[in-house]
Amino acid sequence: MEELSVFKTGGKNDTFAKYFVGQSYLNMLSTEQVPIGNVTFEPRCRNNWHIHHADKGGGQMLLVTAGEGWYQEWGKPAQKLKAGDVVNIPANVKHWHGAASGSWFQHLAVEVPGENCSTEWCEQVTDEEYGKLEG
Repeated sequence: MEELSVFKTGGKNDTFAKYFVGQSYLNMLSTEQVPIGNVTFEPRCRNNWHIHHADKGGGQMLLVTAGEGWYQEWGKPAQKLKAGDVVNIPANVKHWHGAASGSWFQHLAVEVPGENCSTEWCEQVTDEEYGKLEG
């Protein structure tokens, strides 16, 4: 696979595959101090709705490095993303992110340090829900 940005794509994201629709790839850039993963999504790939829980601090930041994608918080309209965009996701907010239908998508996922942090994986973003974004 041709690299999409200066950050290597990494291998198939088999560890978290059950939380994605489509194929994603993961290259952990840092596992010390602040975990940072380079996540790559094939076209139409997206993760399930999920929540980054924390008692204090926590949450996630997405730094979009290549392609086009989507980000959506529960109960709000989806936002189109492109290279250079930054998304600040507060702790305890249900959301999902993934690639647009006609583009590969890559972002750095930065786990914001906090107290008692955990991730709760929820339901899939259905093909019907996803299809409405591009329609």
